[in-house]
Formats: sequence, structure tokens, C-alpha cells
Amino acid sequence: MTNDNIVKRFEHHPPKDEFTVSQHENTRAETRELAKFYEATLPEGREKALAITKLEEALMWANAAIARN
Repeated sequence: MTNDNIVKRFEHHPPKDEFTVSQHENTRAETRELAKFYEATLPEGREKALAITKLEEALMWANAAIARN
């Protein structure tokens, strides 16, 4: 891994324009709706909790993809 790659992974990536802000907002909104669906329809338990946790993780990586590229 290069030093440039390390720096890119660990630095702050502020939105560059309104399109990027919109992508972040839309991604959060869609993920939130799926989380609401899971909360309303899945039975309580470890599996449901993990599914929602993984949605949080997926949102984090989706936002990273938007911000870094």
C-alpha cells in the first residue's frame, strides 16, 4: 500500500458539490427506509440486530465510496 493510498483512506473527504451532498442524502434516506422495513417486519433477535448493524456498515461504506471517488 502506498503512502498516498493510506492518506486517502484516513483523511476527511468533505462534499465537493451539491451533487455529492445529494448522493449522501439519498443513500442515507434509502438505507433508513430499509432499516425501518427490517424493524417493522423481522422478528426480534440477534439476527435482526445484526441485519440492522450491517445496514449501518453498508451505509458507511457507501458514503466512503461517494466521498473518496
